[in-house]
Amino acid sequence: AHQAQAFTSVFNGEDLTGWQGAVDNYEVVDGAIRCKDGHGGLLLVDKEYSNFIARVEFRLPPGGNNGLAIRSPGDGDAAYSGMCELQVLDSEHEKYAKLDTRQYHGSAYGMAAAHRGFLRPTGEWNFQEVTVDGSTIRVELNGSVILNTDLSKVTEFMAERPHPGKDRTSGFFGFAGHNDPVEFR
Repeated sequence: AHQAQAFTSVFNGEDLTGWQGAVDNYEVVDGAIRCKDGHGGLLLVDKEYSNFIARVEFRLPPGGNNGLAIRSPGDGDAAYSGMCELQVLDSEHEKYAKLDTRQYHGSAYGMAAAHRGFLRPTGEWNFQEVTVDGSTIRVELNGSVILNTDLSKVTEFMAERPHPGKDRTSGFFGFAGHNDPVEFR
């Protein structure tokens, strides 16, 4: 029988104790981690993970863009040097109308497209659960599975740019900010 594992909070709701990386580019506001407007970079939990389940709530500003770094080595571009960057994006914003399908919210950036249409309206909190098990990633957004993929089987990449980190078996988890005040809790 499979035993249910208890979840451990990696955020104390008050400051960035236990986090590393671009700590100066993020702030804690009203119990949430927010990427400072005009800033970004990797903010990572200071512990490595292999297989894990992460539960996170996030709130997007209009046109907001961030990402969940999965098995990051701790530096470089999370989408390429890590296993993947799971896109956190206001997918319905007009400025993103012509993206590759592998760039929308919940997608394993540049590798596997997520199902669209499950984000709550901009400014509302969304709930997402990410399960990383071996080479598979499952993303559930607001109760609907939007991605369930095995990255070891991905052979075609956006813009034919390979993802050398996609087969990593462990690494850091965190946020990959792209200059927008996206919030997480």
